[in-house]
Amino acid sequence: MEKTQDKLLFLLADDHSIIRQGLEIIIKELFLNATVNHANNLTETFSLVSNLNVDVLILDISFPEGNSLSIISEIIKIKPKTKVLIFTAYDEEFYALRYIKAGASGYLNKLSSEEEIKLAINNIIIKGKHISQSIQDKILESFISKKPLNPLEGLSDREMEVAVLLVKGYGNLEISYMLNIKQNTISTLKNRIFQKLEINNLPSLIELFNLYGDSE
Repeated sequence: MEKTQDKLLFLLADDHSIIRQGLEIIIKELFLNATVNHANNLTETFSLVSNLNVDVLILDISFPEGNSLSIISEIIKIKPKTKVLIFTAYDEEFYALRYIKAGASGYLNKLSSEEEIKLAINNIIIKGKHISQSIQDKILESFISKKPLNPLEGLSDREMEVAVLLVKGYGNLEISYMLNIKQNTISTLKNRIFQKLEINNLPSLIELFNLYGDSE
């Protein structure tokens, strides 16, 4: 028997209880008889999803024990019908595409208005996804320009090798010894990396690797 919208089961995963309480009020306004469960860490989130037939998981990015990116694919694997809506303070311009690529059905900033939150939740229920116009534009732009959504994919193998070592904290001289390359070549590669990624400092490179690099 198919569920009615009022019989939906939500799981709110956020380490701030006031965020979960606010979301529950909004959900109950939309779906009077919806069941709303809470989780305040990633372990509890995964356990509840594993044991319940959750329709919508509203999930933050950041938790004390780490970020939620690593568990999304596992959730989708064991509960493919569960829709994941990311609800976070992190800017969608930098994070949304990576989470959607990982399997999330939507992305929403915590600064969104109540009406925007209601729209996102309704879209997840009715359409199965919620992707803002700005993210749709980025996907279309990537397709038209043939530029990868992940900017790190534009680096050559050698540039990636140098970039990884820079992110790990090694200096130009150390990298030149490690890779048996002249130091001025390392400087050239570093400049080329920054140019390709449209950045101008090491902290920006580290941030890009945090966003788009492979999780270990």
